[in-house]
This record gives sequence, C-alpha cells and structure tokens, in this order.
Amino acid sequence: MSISAATSHVDESKQARAKRTARAAFFGLVVDYWEIMLPVVALGPAIVYFIPTDLPAETKATLTFLTFAAAFLGRPLGSVIFGAMADRLGRQKTSAICSVGLGVSVLLVALLPGYGSIGLWGLAGVLLLRLLGGVFMGGQYTGANPLAMESAEKHRRGIVGASIASAWPVAYVIVSLVTALLVAIMPSGSPTSAYSVWGWRIPFVIGAIMAAVLFLYLRKTEESQVWTAAQRREAAERRKKQKSPLSELFRGENLRNLAQVFLLMTGIWFAIQILTVAPSGLLISYMKVPSQTVLWGLLVANVVFWPCYLIAGAASQRFGRRKTLIVLGVLSGTVSIASMIAMLQILNSGGPFWLAMVFFTISLCVSVAPNALMIPYVCERFATSVRASGYGIGYTLAVIIPGLYSFMLLGLGKFMKYEYGTVALLAIGAVCVVIGAALGPETKDVDLGATESES
Repeated sequence: MSISAATSHVDESKQARAKRTARAAFFGLVVDYWEIMLPVVALGPAIVYFIPTDLPAETKATLTFLTFAAAFLGRPLGSVIFGAMADRLGRQKTSAICSVGLGVSVLLVALLPGYGSIGLWGLAGVLLLRLLGGVFMGGQYTGANPLAMESAEKHRRGIVGASIASAWPVAYVIVSLVTALLVAIMPSGSPTSAYSVWGWRIPFVIGAIMAAVLFLYLRKTEESQVWTAAQRREAAERRKKQKSPLSELFRGENLRNLAQVFLLMTGIWFAIQILTVAPSGLLISYMKVPSQTVLWGLLVANVVFWPCYLIAGAASQRFGRRKTLIVLGVLSGTVSIASMIAMLQILNSGGPFWLAMVFFTISLCVSVAPNALMIPYVCERFATSVRASGYGIGYTLAVIIPGLYSFMLLGLGKFMKYEYGTVALLAIGAVCVVIGAALGPETKDVDLGATESES
C-alpha cells in the first residue's frame, strides 16, 4: 500500500469514527431530552392523576414544574460521579453504563399508581425516580459529548456541536407529536380519563426502549483516541501525583475556568427553564389554555427553533464562540424580553393564541440559541485529563439555581403578576450570559489533544 493510500485510509477511518461518535452523542441527547420533557409534555395533561383536584392553579403549576426540576437537580450529582469515571475509565464505557440506569428509572415511572390509589406517594415516586434518572442523565452526556468533540475536526466542531445540541428541539417535537396523538384519541383532563390513567405511560415506555437502543449503539462505538493517547501520556505523571480528575478540576486555572463556565451556563439554564419547561405548566395549569392547543403551539415553536441551533453553531465557527455568545446574550436581554412581554399581554387580554406563540417563538429562538454553542465551548475550556469532569460539572452544576425557578416565580408573584416573573428571570439569565461570555477567551481554535500544560 502506498503512503498516499494509507493516509487516505486513515483519514476515512477517522471521519467514520467522528460521524459515529457524533451520531451516538446526538441520539444520546435525544433520549436524554425525551426523558427530560416527559413530565411537562406527556405528564402535564395527566398531572391530575397524581395530585388532588382542588389545589390552587399556582400549586398545580409548581408541582408540574417540580416533576421536571427533579431530573435537573439530579444531573449535577451524576456529572460529578460519572464525569470522574469518564476521565478515568473512558467516555464510551461511562455513557453505556448511564444509558442502562436511565432506561430503568424511566420505565419504573411508567409503572407508578396515582393519587387515587396511594395518595401523594405516587407523586413522591415520580419525583424520586426523576431525581435518580437525572443522575444517569448527567452521566450519559458527560461521557458522550466530549467523546464526540474529541473525534470531530477542529474546523467542524461548532457545526457538529450544534447538530448534537439540536437534539433538544428534535426530541421535543417527537414527544409532543406522540403526546398530541394520544390526547387526540383518548379522553383527558380528569383523574379517571383514559389518558390520565394509562395513556401518559406510553411515552415513558418508549423512552425506556430508546435507552436500550442507545446502549446497544454505544457498545459498538469506539473510545476517544484523544482520551486514549492522553491516558498513556499522563499515566505515569498521575501515578506520581496521585490526583483524581476532580481534585485537578477544583484547583488553579481549571477552577477559574469552571467558575466562568458556571456563570455563563447559569444564564443559559434560566432561558431553558423559562422557555422550554415553564410554558406547558404555566399555560395549561395557570392561564387555562386547553392542553391540546398548548401542545401544538409549542410543537410548532420548536420546529421553527431547530434550525436556529444550526445557524448559531455556524456563526460561532465563523465569527467565534465568545462574540456569538455576547451578541445572543444582548439580544436575549432586549428582543427576547420584549417578545415575552408581548406574548403575555396578548394572552391576558384574550388575544389570538397564534399571535402570542409568534412572539414566544422569537423569544425561544433568541434566548435558548446560545445552548447550541455549549458542547464545543465547554469542552474547549478544559484539558483532556479533566475534560469530561469539567464539561459535566460546568454544564450541569449551573442548573441548580435556575432549576428552582418555580419557587422563584412564587416569590416574585408577591411583587408582580405571577406570569411576569418569567420576564424577570429571563433578564437575569441574559445578564449572566453576557458577563460570563465576556469573562472567557475565544476557544474555537483550541487543540483538544493538548495536555494541561499546553492548553
């Protein structure tokens, strides 16, 4: 075999590996986001199955939010546990283990009885299993996403990362379509209706099957060559130092990077919570919009939103991650907030729902688009030896404060209309994004194979 032929074969093998790891990361996030959105999309119309029917509207909305928040609160723990595992044992193995745990936890939710059988213990079971599932969610992408970024070519990381991150609207659209179909063919709305008793369980069972498919796919996915090379290069030094990835992460430059990523991600998580989680419970339980109307409205919004991820990723590859994040943060604090206020005013005045959703879609596309950049950006902020830990903890730990937004809305409701608390939290998020991005460097040309001393 000639040198040119051998080089061509190596390049083709590298490209095939990069595509497979990107597909694994994308499908992993589809499964992850499917599980994440189940409480607010599939369980939202059936929440009355788990709670007393005479609760105030604000309390019903808050409980709906909590079924979602439980999984997000479990993610930081998962990122700590499995991030360190991914840095020590490998990205591929860790992701495969977590996919099993995720599938089991979501399947157990589908088997739970409701309020009529065991009272609030059913809701407690949902929250506990969602928390456990969140632990495995935090571990799954902590391994899979760095694996994909380390396999991608430098000049394509922005596009590849955005494509993987676009699993969010893709998963939302699919779970919404499944739920809308089930609600259309089954009676819903009361604790004894067909959808409330058993229809909501179908999307949960589908989620468990998807997790099993992900496990089988990950078993055939190769380990990151960047990680493997770094393990060989740093094994002797690490044995001398006797330091774990976590101890390395929480010191010196790594700790400063983590703090900057934490601030940036806090802002993005506020936008994600307010514009992808809160709308279902807010519109159905509090503003009394019919559940089917809400499902279809949010579905269309996310269809429009999907290409915005790809556009944001392409912009970050052309103009830089830092500049793109700052611009999007400024737009979030202006255009997005104005659009959110317009949506709420239309709904409160009895205006057309479709027009309200136009403004909501603008806010969604502007404020959540920065998330498209975060897979490559956060991976680029950490050296190989701590990358999975840094990515998992930096990306996930920041969700804790925004994850408590339902309680924040209750508190803000003492000073303003309950629904307008979402605008205040969006504003806080926009400020965090701008400041967090401004404090960090440009990263799109970072060499992910560099050692800690070189990065």
